[in-house]
Amino acid sequence: MSSQKKSIEDIADQLKGKRVLVRCDVNVPLDGKTITDDTRIRSSIPTIEYLKEKGAIVTVCSHLGRPKNGPEDKFSLGPCAVRMGELLGQEVKLAPDCIGDDVAKIVADAKEGDVIMLENTRFYKEEEKNDPEFVEKLAAPFDLFVNDAFGTAHRAHASTEGVTKFLSPAVSGFLLAKELEYLDGAVSNGKKPMAAIVGGSKVSSKITVLEALLDKCDKIIIGGGMVFTFLKAKGLSVGTSLVEDDYVETAKEVLAKAEKLGKTILLPSDIVVANEFSPDAETKTVSSDAIPDGWMGLDNGPESTKEQKEFLSDCKTVIMNGPMGVFEFEKFNKGTFGIVDILADLTKQGAVTIIGGGDSVAACEQSGKAGEMSHISTGGGASLELLEGKILPGVAALADK
Repeated sequence: MSSQKKSIEDIADQLKGKRVLVRCDVNVPLDGKTITDDTRIRSSIPTIEYLKEKGAIVTVCSHLGRPKNGPEDKFSLGPCAVRMGELLGQEVKLAPDCIGDDVAKIVADAKEGDVIMLENTRFYKEEEKNDPEFVEKLAAPFDLFVNDAFGTAHRAHASTEGVTKFLSPAVSGFLLAKELEYLDGAVSNGKKPMAAIVGGSKVSSKITVLEALLDKCDKIIIGGGMVFTFLKAKGLSVGTSLVEDDYVETAKEVLAKAEKLGKTILLPSDIVVANEFSPDAETKTVSSDAIPDGWMGLDNGPESTKEQKEFLSDCKTVIMNGPMGVFEFEKFNKGTFGIVDILADLTKQGAVTIIGGGDSVAACEQSGKAGEMSHISTGGGASLELLEGKILPGVAALADK
């Protein structure tokens, strides 16, 4: 899917003087009007710089948060326009809206190399409904479309998929292209042996990706809260740990499928348990087949981390999706940080390591090892769906090579 789609480099000679609409993902976390993590804005800069260098007139659109009914000041892209301006070293003018005459005038008056940001596309319900009339208004001032928002590529919204019907060519930016190259590339033809680390609290949200990766990978590590549903499936007692009883049978089926395919699923051999879900809980480390009543598992123990290191030592491609424990609490972050360290070492040895979105990214950032991975995905749901082998509408709509 990735290599067959055109990127901005394929249309380099068509950009001069063109009014280009770029769908970025600047959906950053805010504390009031202060951006607490500007990663997504920084990630969008290379595409914008390239378009400027080629003489395009650049207009960025994005959503932020989940506004309920029309415009809400707390979801304004104002802080994002300011931060993007600082990173580009020039003013990024925030339009008062994302459609309408004011926007058309701002875009028409802009010069080559200017950068404009439209106000939050989700101030209109029609954005998520991909409403044709809204789409036409959104596309009206522009000549071309660039999608650089991997985080929303799994949604067929007006600003991700709809505008491609009016703006041609529609191509990917650098960020989207890189995501596809790594995530799609790893799943389709990653170097073997290939391993997947699937963590997080729930089997229910990870079952599809787990089954898809079981088909593609040679080895699977399961961590996080979902471990206990698997331990229960093996007939073990799990104390007060998180268990999804509706998924115990599913867990049994996954274990049986792995055995049938001759693939190994590694579950933790020791668990850090706590007497309550709290950063100050009393803790002890026990064997995973000896979790005491009244205690809950919140992290992998040290033996599990050693076994994981050995298990992954020959792998050439490793995909991580989800943490190994409640890493937000310091007492329960060693399992997650331990596996991040293992991946950092594997990368140095030439393996391709991919951190597939969401909490795993936060864990890498917190452990200080984010820069030591081959690729850190900016998507949450989009990363999951691509790893599950689904077609992403925002990508499918782009021009083929």
